[in-house]
Amino acid sequence: MKLFNSNIDKFDKVAFVGGLLATIITSTGMFLMGHVSGLEAKDLITSSLPRLNTFFNTVVLGSATILTLLLTLTNISSGSQSTLKETYYKRILKIAKLDASVFIVSVITFLLMNNPLIEADSIDMKYYSYLYYVWSSISSIVCGAIVAVIIMLYFTITTLISIVGLKVEDHPELQDEDE
Repeated sequence: MKLFNSNIDKFDKVAFVGGLLATIITSTGMFLMGHVSGLEAKDLITSSLPRLNTFFNTVVLGSATILTLLLTLTNISSGSQSTLKETYYKRILKIAKLDASVFIVSVITFLLMNNPLIEADSIDMKYYSYLYYVWSSISSIVCGAIVAVIIMLYFTITTLISIVGLKVEDHPELQDEDE
C-alpha cells in the first residue's frame, strides 16, 4: 500500500511529512509532560491553559493573515506577465482550504477553552485527565496543520519569486504558449 497517491506532488508530500513530524513531536512532548510532571490533571490544565490560549489565539491571527496573504499572491501572480499553470493556483486553493480549517478549529477550541470548567467542583477528577489529553491532541494537530500550511506557503512563494522576481523562464510552473 502506498502512503501517497500518485497525483500528489512533492510539495504536498513535504508539507504532509513536516506537519506530521510537528504533530508527533508536540503530542509526544505533551503526553510526556502529563506523565512525568507528577501533577494532577486539574493542575496540568490550570498550568497549561494560559499557554494553550495564547497558542490558539496566535494561530487564529496567523491563519487569518495567511488568508490575506493568499489574496495578495493571486493578485501578484495574475498581474505578472508570465502565465502560470493551473497547478499553481490549485496549490494556493489547497493552502486556503487547510488554512481556513485551521482557523475554524482554532477559534472553536479557543472559545471552548475559555469556558470556566476548571472552577467547577462537582466534576469528577478523571474527566480533567481526559480534558487535558483532548486539548493536547487538538493543539498538536493544529500545530502540525499550521506547520504544513507554512511549508506549502513557502513553496508557493518561492515559485512566485522565481518566476516573477528572478525571471526564470524554464520554471515547471510556467505555462507554455501552446498549452
